Amino acid sequence: MESSSNVVVFDPFAGASGDMVIGSLLSLGAGPSEIVEAMESAADVSVTVSEVKTGHIQAVRVEVVQNSSTSLEYHQMREQIHSAGLPAGVREDALGILELIGRAESGVHGTPLEELHLHETGQQDAIADIVGASTAFHALGLSRAQVFCMPVSVGGGYVDTAHGTLPVPAPATLAVLNVSNLVWRGGPVEHELLTPTGAAILAYFTQQYGAVCTVYPQMSSSATGYGAGSKDTGLPNVLRTVMGEMDPALTFDHIEMLETNVDDVTGEVLGYLVQELMDEGALDVSVIPATMKKGRSGSLIKVVCKVGDSHRLARRIMVETGSLGIRLIPVKHRLIARRSIMPVEIQVAGKPYTVRVKMACDTLGSILGISAEFEDCKQVAHSTGLQIKDIMRRAEEAARQQLELE
Repeated sequence: MESSSNVVVFDPFAGASGDMVIGSLLSLGAGPSEIVEAMESAADVSVTVSEVKTGHIQAVRVEVVQNSSTSLEYHQMREQIHSAGLPAGVREDALGILELIGRAESGVHGTPLEELHLHETGQQDAIADIVGASTAFHALGLSRAQVFCMPVSVGGGYVDTAHGTLPVPAPATLAVLNVSNLVWRGGPVEHELLTPTGAAILAYFTQQYGAVCTVYPQMSSSATGYGAGSKDTGLPNVLRTVMGEMDPALTFDHIEMLETNVDDVTGEVLGYLVQELMDEGALDVSVIPATMKKGRSGSLIKVVCKVGDSHRLARRIMVETGSLGIRLIPVKHRLIARRSIMPVEIQVAGKPYTVRVKMACDTLGSILGISAEFEDCKQVAHSTGLQIKDIMRRAEEAARQQLELE
């Protein structure tokens, strides 16, 4: 099992734009000539890279100047990226980022993608930023890393858009945020800090290669990159990107936990609720006997879920139990083993049966645990009359033997 413990964390405390993302990755060590060549071959732009100081922080600034203002529709921008001769991985990521922007503006303007002109994002410079960020990302080998993004500062005040002067974040930026898992906040200054292109790049990389986080993961850092923005915002206008390694044995996961106490719910309803929550995507559900106020007997319901599922699952708990409030426990991270399913064949009384076996491994490929799937073993036990624990033992032994032969 090939894997990596490398990790990269985007920390947009002063927002992000396409050129800031590229600058931060160049600052981490990506080769500028490769990135500039890719940007200028994919778009009609001129690109310069320089070292600057912003707020006494040494950073890399990437300046993109459009050589033409040709108006392109969305499908023409896709074709321009397709025909740029980019490596397959870079091309796939660039098109994925463009699609995020396109769908955001399509929703804002009520225009089909095929007829869309990007109003809140420049065209040639947007293509250059998207291609440059994807090229730098792959040049650093980050497609094999776990990618995280800290909360994004979007700024404040007002910004001029195709819709007129509107509050920050701009409509297209907000539309990208709405379909992403990015955590964002207003401020800390009255300037637009997050652009639609910057939002789309961060959203795409974290959705494709990792997750959002509200605190830094447990890691040992090895390099820090700073990409400079072009505006004077009154604070260090840089995007910080940190690279390092996590625990090489376990995988980082991003979760939330729901919790509530109930004292007037029957066991039948609680059993039904557990199954409903698991069917709707909960990672784990526990019901723990509890003594509540005034000595009343009750139950503590605890649910582990993915980020983004908490509101939906909390509503399900309220509907089924009548609870008036659900606590959201600030458990943001967990370390987990990598899990996979291996089908194995066992012989019982000369007849073959297939049983699925769950494999738990660390990121180095070492086996941490093997567990036969209970439902499969139950069916075999029912068909053969053997004890289920014997079926489970046979399946797990078959899995170990199969692994030794690989």
